[in-house]
Amino acid sequence: MDRIERSDRADQLVNAVQRTVRAVPMGRGRDVLHGRWLGHPVHPLMVQLPLGSWMSAAVLDCLPGQQRAARALVGVGLVAALPAALAGWTDWAELRHPQMRVGLVHAAANAAGVSLYAASFAARTRGRFGRGRLWGLAGLTAVSVGGALGGHMAFRQASGANHAEHIPDVVGPGWHRIGELSDFPVGVPVRGRLEDESVVVVREEAGTVHVLADRCSHMGGPLSEGEIVAGCIRCPWHGSAFRLSDGWNVTGPATAPQPAFETRITAGHVDARFRPLYATGASKADEAEGER
Repeated sequence: MDRIERSDRADQLVNAVQRTVRAVPMGRGRDVLHGRWLGHPVHPLMVQLPLGSWMSAAVLDCLPGQQRAARALVGVGLVAALPAALAGWTDWAELRHPQMRVGLVHAAANAAGVSLYAASFAARTRGRFGRGRLWGLAGLTAVSVGGALGGHMAFRQASGANHAEHIPDVVGPGWHRIGELSDFPVGVPVRGRLEDESVVVVREEAGTVHVLADRCSHMGGPLSEGEIVAGCIRCPWHGSAFRLSDGWNVTGPATAPQPAFETRITAGHVDARFRPLYATGASKADEAEGER
């Protein structure tokens, strides 16, 4: 796995496929395939149907008189594999190169598995159930290898993970001073520090100051190097847009919102504290303290 991650031999192919996937006109469908509506990538959920169907078919192949049922399950798996693959390719195109290298092998193993299951279905349809079982066993082996590679991407390489999930646990409670108000020019994202974490600070013309975690929840991109668009900040790496007011992920590929902070201005200084996503605002006592 480490050798695959480090090897750049296939990078020309990786880059070409990435450009092709990104060029497909999907519109809002791209965010649907990323799983923004779900709150995490949808691809791992979608692969359960083909894998479950094929594993169930393998069980039925061991029982007498279940040839037709096993063939039906192989067919269901083939149909379900297409949308699962589409979601997987959509996520893959927004990863880092070490992840994409493993992902390309993952896709190749799964494509081999689909081809073998197609051969299995064809053999079963012609009544050659013994041959169909053998093709199915080979297909199950291939998709199992693909699954192992997918697990490596998810748990070793953190593909699809929320890269800002730790913020609420490492930022202490209460207010924290970020800097002087004059340190933050109007309309320009500026990197600041809140304890040991980087944050992006955006000051509006009306005087409102927004503070979000700087590392993008998608792949850890620096939001402070992004641009402000229609009340959102857009990540410079993959284009995820987060609402400045509360960190909500307006567009993907990010599937998780960005940790946001309440702010106050006291004596020309900007203070911030972590705000849970469900919070509706500061208490009246805090507001009064901020006014003082």
